[in-house]
Amino acid sequence: MPNTKIRITKEFRFEAAHALWGYDGACRNIHGHSYILYVTLLGEPETDPDHPKFGMVMDFSVLKKIVYDQIVEPFDHALMVRKGTPHSDLARTSGLVGKLLELEYQPTCENMVSDFATRIARNLPQGIMLHSLRLHETATAYAEWYAEDNA
Repeated sequence: MPNTKIRITKEFRFEAAHALWGYDGACRNIHGHSYILYVTLLGEPETDPDHPKFGMVMDFSVLKKIVYDQIVEPFDHALMVRKGTPHSDLARTSGLVGKLLELEYQPTCENMVSDFATRIARNLPQGIMLHSLRLHETATAYAEWYAEDNA
């Protein structure tokens, strides 16, 4: 079979809360979302018929480990706030928050998907490229990141 580029996608889910300091709408209040992240990779399937991964672009279990380690584990059931804001101070000192992520950015869906792209891309095996991410914050609202837009 000739070498051909193939995209593979895996879906991940996690729950998290956030608050947007300085925002002029309801999202300035602490609230939660059921996030869905779609990770799409680009690569060539293994062509060696004697290789255990013959026909695969990448073993989905390897992708699962990368995304769980880099995103799901740290973000799942966490409160995300921007570091250095009153939200951050309150969350740290109140004793009410068990899992706090103080981020260097405002925890919007757009900033999160950009952060996730960096976290995933730096952990991919050689020859595998992060093609795109889609992060659903709600059933009808999402942000997308594409490698071609960020080259």
